[in-house]
Amino acid sequence: MLLSIPILVIAVIAYNVFVFVGTTPLEAELFSMTMVSGGYWAFTLSDLLICVSLLFLFVEILKATRTGAGSIVDHLLSTFLFIICLIEFLLVRQAATSTFFIIMVICLIDVIAGYSVTIRSARRDLSVGHQSGPF
Repeated sequence: MLLSIPILVIAVIAYNVFVFVGTTPLEAELFSMTMVSGGYWAFTLSDLLICVSLLFLFVEILKATRTGAGSIVDHLLSTFLFIICLIEFLLVRQAATSTFFIIMVICLIDVIAGYSVTIRSARRDLSVGHQSGPF
């Protein structure tokens, strides 16, 4: 059951902690570099949160390839997490940011990918079990 909990919930909780409890703003610069082109690149806490969320999405897509009763619970919890993010984005002022919007879209991609992978693998399993011919 614990494996069914979407790991993306960590990113959503981290965002909420930084916004509601944290003293460091999401725009805080973690490090910066002067590029060979002469451009200036700054990596912020917000950028780190998005990158970690993308890594979590990769793990979630790998989890979606599992089969069994636990995968249904996993998809339902991922859908529930997306709905919570959508409600928070629409109703909570601190969540009305591009960073949270991107995290919400990552949650949506997790939902779509999870169902797509499951349907695709179920279709493949069905075609393997189907026999054609007279016998």
